[in-house]
Amino acid sequence: MLLQAFTIIYWIYIVTAFPFDSSLLHKRDVNPALVPPFGWVAGVNPDGTGNCDGAVNGTNGKPIQVPCQCPPNSTFFLDALNKNVAAGFVTTNPTVKLTFPTDNSTASQLARLNAAAVTLQNLEGPGVGCPISSTMFTAQHKAIEAETTNVTSAAPPGANATALSGPLPSTVPSPAPVDTTVTTPPSGNATSPTDDQIAALAPPLGWQSGINPDGTGNCDGAVNGTNGKPILIPCQCPPDQAHYISNLTVNIRAGHVMLNPTVLLTFPTDNSTASQNARLNAAAVTIQNLNGPGKGCPIVSTTFGAQQKAINARELD
Repeated sequence: MLLQAFTIIYWIYIVTAFPFDSSLLHKRDVNPALVPPFGWVAGVNPDGTGNCDGAVNGTNGKPIQVPCQCPPNSTFFLDALNKNVAAGFVTTNPTVKLTFPTDNSTASQLARLNAAAVTLQNLEGPGVGCPISSTMFTAQHKAIEAETTNVTSAAPPGANATALSGPLPSTVPSPAPVDTTVTTPPSGNATSPTDDQIAALAPPLGWQSGINPDGTGNCDGAVNGTNGKPILIPCQCPPDQAHYISNLTVNIRAGHVMLNPTVLLTFPTDNSTASQNARLNAAAVTIQNLNGPGKGCPIVSTTFGAQQKAINARELD
């Protein structure tokens, strides 16, 4: 009896002396019912070169081409999303923060959509994933902002467009260009840069508009697709330097994209890796929203993807 009493007292001491650390618990996975549906399936209308129709039409009225393995299968995507939500950032691109609130407010719905978007775009590394145009995320974003809850899928006839649907590939998705309209930047600096600093530190577009027009409004972009050929972009992309810097400056002054206020940005002026990536993010979301939410030029109309890889590679050297 005395031994039993001693044992109880001993365990009370252990518990009170060493409080339980709740952070040691495995974080609960996201509720699949709250994950924004892709609204599209992989492998629609393959052209024989690795490209298929995406969920969004381009300026020529035809579907934007996406890698045929995009969007990814639900198991692979949900696994990546769970890891990112648990970490609070994209584990393959840590400068990109995210949250996944569970209430039904407009802000929380947009936060969940952002988490899904940046996970999709960075599945295998910074900017290495599937493009937003392989999903209906942009249409969902507009519907949420308009407080519309009945967003229907635009899946092709006969396609199963249930949430996160898609064929199960034998391998994980291969790299695809980024063309985001919903991105969360890292935290920025407190001081506002001057106009001269913005002009000097703005990431170069690295490409010019109007290269090799095909007669339908499309021209060669700065990035090659999985078929080894340039990804087609609107011939007016990227914008001219004056237009680019003017829009970038306005957005920096506001702290968000003026024509898409849910997209925040910063423009720190030091030379750290995080600050260089923040400036690149500010430039990217600026050109992607030049004429409204998601109405601008795709990232593949610039060399931003290559610049980001170079910035991150220098940090590892």
